[in-house]
Amino acid sequence: MAKDLLFELGTEELPAGVAPRALSALEGFLRKGLESRKLKFGPVRALGTPRRLALIVEGLEERQPDSVLEVKGPNTKAAYDAKGNPTGALLGFARSQGADVSTLKTVKTDKGDYVVAIKEITGEETSRLIPEVVGEMLSRDFLPKSMRWGSHDISFSRPIHWILLIFGGEPVDFSYGHIKSSGATYGHRFLSERDDTKLKPVKAASVGAYLEGLGKAFVIADQAERKRVIAEGIEKAAREAGGSVMPDDALLEEVAWLVEYPVVVRGSFDNEFLDLPRDIVVNAMREHQRYFSVLDAKGGLLPYFITVANTLAKDMDVVRKGNERVLRARLNDAKFYYGQDIKKPLAEMAGKLKGVVFQARLGTSYEKAERFTSLALAIGAKAGFSRPMEEGEKPSDYLTESFNPARFDRSGIDPGLFQKLVIGRAAMLSKADLTSGVVGEFPKLQGIMGAVYAQKEDEAPEVCSAIYEHYMPVASGGGLPGSIAGSVVSIADKADTIAGCFGVGLVPTGAQDPYALRRQALGIIAIVLEKDLRLPIDELVDESLRLLAPKLKRPAPEVRAEVLDFFKERLRNQLLSQGLSHDSIDAVLSVPWFDLPDAVRRIKALEGFKSHPDAGRLVTAFKRVSNILKSVEPGEGGPDQALFTEPAEAALNEAMAGIAPEMDERREKGEYAEAFEALASIKDRIDSFFDEVMVMVEDENIKRNRLRLLASVRGLYYGIADLSKLAI
Repeated sequence: MAKDLLFELGTEELPAGVAPRALSALEGFLRKGLESRKLKFGPVRALGTPRRLALIVEGLEERQPDSVLEVKGPNTKAAYDAKGNPTGALLGFARSQGADVSTLKTVKTDKGDYVVAIKEITGEETSRLIPEVVGEMLSRDFLPKSMRWGSHDISFSRPIHWILLIFGGEPVDFSYGHIKSSGATYGHRFLSERDDTKLKPVKAASVGAYLEGLGKAFVIADQAERKRVIAEGIEKAAREAGGSVMPDDALLEEVAWLVEYPVVVRGSFDNEFLDLPRDIVVNAMREHQRYFSVLDAKGGLLPYFITVANTLAKDMDVVRKGNERVLRARLNDAKFYYGQDIKKPLAEMAGKLKGVVFQARLGTSYEKAERFTSLALAIGAKAGFSRPMEEGEKPSDYLTESFNPARFDRSGIDPGLFQKLVIGRAAMLSKADLTSGVVGEFPKLQGIMGAVYAQKEDEAPEVCSAIYEHYMPVASGGGLPGSIAGSVVSIADKADTIAGCFGVGLVPTGAQDPYALRRQALGIIAIVLEKDLRLPIDELVDESLRLLAPKLKRPAPEVRAEVLDFFKERLRNQLLSQGLSHDSIDAVLSVPWFDLPDAVRRIKALEGFKSHPDAGRLVTAFKRVSNILKSVEPGEGGPDQALFTEPAEAALNEAMAGIAPEMDERREKGEYAEAFEALASIKDRIDSFFDEVMVMVEDENIKRNRLRLLASVRGLYYGIADLSKLAI
């Protein structure tokens, strides 16, 4: 008979970013623990609030199924003497298995006959296994920061107060450190009933009683339900104010993990603050207070905010006024700093970066800006967007008015020169707002405020856009720069950070990636692929390291190899997440892959090639080619036809020579599907060669000539993909 398992871990309030990840990890560990013990179960629900992480397993079997275990002992030659009597080895094996020699069986294997002991194992009751499974689950390392609390031995992100563990309506005895499990949970910290000064336990004899009891104790345990209640509540409050909620799924998700019993509160602020740039007002509400903004029908800000409280106060008007008072103070600060900032030219702010340390071993933010400005200008020229830097030009020149693209009549200036001025100007100004008062107070506005200040100074619109976009994407899968200059400056900034950090030994390890190098590498890959840029990653890394040469603390070739491997792994994972096959990816990434758009086209062409009727035989042949060449160096040059002794050699060489020009042409044009079709045309000649020709003969000249023939065959496809990697 199957029963329900209910587990809940009660804690102090967990951070909103930690709770959902912890809950997901616990669910995975619980599933694996039950599966490893051969226990069958139905759907698993993971519920959580800031103060509880709960798992419900429906239809969990009452006991393990019985099983038969076959333990292999000595082979029969060692088990019996010449007269057929048991040897000491056999008797020792029988004792170790608690079996009589007469019950042992003999089985045949590829390595001979062996004696085996057959053991019938009775499945254990699930109630006895649950403490073991839960203990293993909680002992796993799944939290970003686990700490010991007080004098207790156990560690967790926040102090643990209770554990609920019931199976089939009955409490299961379990202890985790000083915490002993029970059949009860606890409700809302402030709204649920109390016994004297303590919260009153909520009995949970079943899953239904658990959810109903928490509901009565002012806890919505289902995070999806809380999110729905919040979404409906804030939209209703916005309508009552004559507007609608500014869409913000990330904030909605975060707020849902900050409360157990959501209470929507609408407040207002003075109209004078609407004169501030919109992003300042929204950021002050969102980042500092977790308030939702309200928009009018045209998308403009209204002087209202909506917040979600975690408790129902006796007088919610007091709560509203308190939130308004806090926001007013934040907006007054923003207004002051903004007023001070706009008195200073953006170029002056950029100059102050000389006093801002980017990283102790990599220098100041100004030095970094100079490096990635040079890099951005090199990228622009390499990709064909702009003219290259001229001899004598310096990155700092782009802060002067003579290099300001807004001064030029764009109808009378060469487009390549204009784009160069935009890229250089935007790059040198892109970090200027780091020295501004607003960004100092509201760090998430970096880039945004730079664009605002650039607009106020009448910089070219392309420069303003590039400053705004150069941090993009700000998260994995986030929006990408829309402009050429924004894309180029973003790539340059990120490449400088990655190469610089690797160059001074700041390499990501495990979960530690303080400079977000993985995200920045994924950002570069996403931009290059989305814009279809002809920007080989190896050349990008080489130029980055050249500019960083005075700062490097490690040999440049070593850093180069590590950075390229780092990019390759990010690319591999990205392509796997898109559903492309691992063998097609490995085949392309095993040969030069640095032109990312081209590499992706090759992978997709390979995916199609695998369905070709001759693909299997071709790949088998190519694997033989690779395996032979793996251990022997054929030397330079092609085969000498005068050394051919078998018709199959000459036939293969003739077929190869016949398609080589087409393969080169197809590869040059990026017509990889057609290249693979051409390659398939010589499959019969390859098969005949391996059927009729012995490669590794005694005659050294003939052997080496045949190896060169095979190397030439491999050369037909090796520039596209190592086809021997395909698993077909």
